Amino acid sequence: MISADISSAITNAAEIICGYPLFFLLIGGGLYLFLSSGMVSLRRLPDAVRELKTKGNKGKGEISSAQALASVVAATIGLGNIAGVAIALVMGGPGAIFWMWVSAIVGMATKYHEGALAIMFKGKDDKGNPQGGTMHIIEQGFGQKWKPLAKFFAIAGLFGTMCIMNANQLTEAFMSTFTTPEGIEANNFLSATGSILSLPNASVYKLLFGCAVAIIVAVVILGGIRRIANVASVMVPFMVVIYFIMVLYIIITHITDVPAVFTRIFTEAFNLRAGFGAFAGIAIIGARRAALVNDAGIGTATIMHGASGNKRPVREGLIAMLGPSIDSGLVCTLTAVAILLCGDINVEGVKGLEVAMNAFRSAIPAGEYLLMFIVICFAMSSMFSYSFYGTTCANYLFGTRWGKYYKWLFIASLVVFAIVPLEAAVGMCDLFYALMAIPTMIAIIALSPKVRKATKEYFSSRKQNVNTSDKDA
Repeated sequence: MISADISSAITNAAEIICGYPLFFLLIGGGLYLFLSSGMVSLRRLPDAVRELKTKGNKGKGEISSAQALASVVAATIGLGNIAGVAIALVMGGPGAIFWMWVSAIVGMATKYHEGALAIMFKGKDDKGNPQGGTMHIIEQGFGQKWKPLAKFFAIAGLFGTMCIMNANQLTEAFMSTFTTPEGIEANNFLSATGSILSLPNASVYKLLFGCAVAIIVAVVILGGIRRIANVASVMVPFMVVIYFIMVLYIIITHITDVPAVFTRIFTEAFNLRAGFGAFAGIAIIGARRAALVNDAGIGTATIMHGASGNKRPVREGLIAMLGPSIDSGLVCTLTAVAILLCGDINVEGVKGLEVAMNAFRSAIPAGEYLLMFIVICFAMSSMFSYSFYGTTCANYLFGTRWGKYYKWLFIASLVVFAIVPLEAAVGMCDLFYALMAIPTMIAIIALSPKVRKATKEYFSSRKQNVNTSDKDA
């Protein structure tokens, strides 16, 4: 268990790094990429949808572009879309959701560049297998003298992709849904095990649940990226549709209150009555939570899209930018509307999944159990993809011979983080994500002219092909 002093130190460090520095890095840098690319996330959205339906040229890689997108979305559509949105509402109020939307738009432009650069500067492991990631983009895009920055990203990636918050919040959700504090304290098995391990009954429960999660995750991730991609491509559409139906029921049964919800989101996003500091705080909270939701600018997407067999950087970029529109745009909005319609965000301390659970419990018969099912799917899908991210970073740092053991470290971490306090879990996630974002955004912004050149050539070539086809007809 993490001590109160260590937990406080982690939280304080996260508050410093993940405040204005992370806001200007992700939102400011994303806005630059959005404008310099000619608003690619808006202008090229129809092209991105079309590219998803077509088959690209197959090159060296383990999965398709569509599977890469499904795996990235499987990672980003996790507990951040439920617990993260709830935390944003509790800490920043409804206005924080508006800034999550802003982050989604600029995040799409960032993801476009990440996807394109992942193919443009694809690397190899020590066995010659193709691999992607910010570390390879930095090393190949800038040269060997920048390798320390590449290693910095990989080290941060080892810890930032350990699903700290997913393991923590999944355990808390399961406990609050299926047990009571009184029942846990009265359980003889937990008491006997606790006396052996010198742990309270609640910690023993979390430990055992963490072991069960670790076993399930191990079955999938030990099968490699192909098994992860196959599971994600089935799980993602299914869980998004089920969640959409649940929220649609809440909206229909509370339809008269929906306009007021969106009014609160827009008015409180620009609420200056409490001063500029409060306004900036709301914006930072929204952007910070969005970073955990869509991963734009963090660098994880470069790893998964780098595993794609697609040979066209622009095509991969177009498919990659669909991710934030699904997670930050659609799923987070669904969660926010449901909580604001039926939940209570005026609670003490940092609360996440508990707030969402209470909202669904009050709105849908057996709603907490249905949401628990979705939570399990969301959390598991994130864990599958994140294990691949961390393993790729480990392969880069230590080679495939030793990097393969990272999977076992990842599995063990699910047990450890199941019993970490929520404040420490949130702080660790934010801190390591910020450390990953620094080298990623530096590389993306510096290499963005190459993406703009490739984009111009790609669409010019496609336009010429269309004109030639029209003439032939």
